[in-house]
Amino acid sequence: MSLTVRILIALVLGLGCGIALAEAGGAWEADVVAVAQPIGKAWLGGLQMPLIPLIFALLVTGITQAATTARTNGMAGRAIALFAILLVASATVAALVGPLMLHFWPVPTGAVGALAGSGPIAEVPDVRPSAEWLLGFIPVNPLKSASEGQVVAVVLFALIFGFAVTRIAQERRAMLTDFFQALADALLVLVGWVLWLAPLGVFALALVAGARSGLATAGALLHYIGFIVLICVIVTLLVYPLVMIAGRIAPGRFIRAAIPAQAIAFSTQSSIASLPAMIQACDGPLIVRETTRSIVLPLAISLFRITSPPANLGVALYVAAMNGVVLGPTQLIMGVLVAAIVSLAAVGLPSQITFFTTTGPICLAMGVPVEALPLLLAVETVPDIFRTVGNVTADMATARIVDQTGVPSTH
Repeated sequence: MSLTVRILIALVLGLGCGIALAEAGGAWEADVVAVAQPIGKAWLGGLQMPLIPLIFALLVTGITQAATTARTNGMAGRAIALFAILLVASATVAALVGPLMLHFWPVPTGAVGALAGSGPIAEVPDVRPSAEWLLGFIPVNPLKSASEGQVVAVVLFALIFGFAVTRIAQERRAMLTDFFQALADALLVLVGWVLWLAPLGVFALALVAGARSGLATAGALLHYIGFIVLICVIVTLLVYPLVMIAGRIAPGRFIRAAIPAQAIAFSTQSSIASLPAMIQACDGPLIVRETTRSIVLPLAISLFRITSPPANLGVALYVAAMNGVVLGPTQLIMGVLVAAIVSLAAVGLPSQITFFTTTGPICLAMGVPVEALPLLLAVETVPDIFRTVGNVTADMATARIVDQTGVPSTH
């Protein structure tokens, strides 16, 4: 039985037990919650423990590999530049559409703050951008920034450090990248140990949530699934006019070319499994040169997940709404930038780990509590289907767009 299935079972059992406790009442309800709550919090603390050093190590290695590839291959450089623009753009879509969706389609009444057991409604103060405000993000002491959970400063330092590594001698660059890769591998083992206990931690957290909010918790989880799926669908649909204009292709041709790979992505939740169908589409209806698709498609599968920034930012927006945290424009801008950058940290990681390494930093950067993330992970299977479909669609679109760069329109 896979870890995802075990987590989902633990979620259902925990919610069921919590709701039963809430309906039955009695003095022993408080006793059970008093035991379950510290267990859930202890597991969550163990999951947060390696988060910042893992993000740093993954970003350094990811940025180093991407920058090195871009410098050694002109077409790869154009592809990576396009990836970066689209990652920021997709996150911006979520920042604009997400709050609007939650305004007209709010979190179910009774679930606000209950899933994470938050206190009264909080407001993250918005700050007007200024020279002093911008200087505050410069990591004067990176170790202090990491210890204080200042994720934006840590991400900025990792970004700059990763590019700096590409400028040193090849032998020393290899030594540094090997070190950070080894550090990331060790931290991933640690995360794997914590995730092995995920069913216990999720059961405890779900029991507490169910006891506090009853059926409203289940309603909030279903609402969350619909919210993230809708964001992924919106971003995927926006790919079509983009490839029509920038890729100079008729909409009907692109739709027909994309359907086989999308069907595989929907059924397998794997971009790699969809690669043969994407190659066939590029060689057929998309009319992408072999030299282009042989470079762009592997790069896209490795580095480019267009639905990752908007969906992960959507998670942070939903958790903020669930906890009554009011976000201002500055927090949304920080969320967009961090979401786009940390998507590089998801390269080659299992979906359970990816969820925390990409959503956790966004929440921390925006001042949003992370206590509800384990419960949302348990129902991530359905949104992950639409994430993968969107990623595969964008991969084929970028192959066509890069191939058409500087090429006269002949078809």
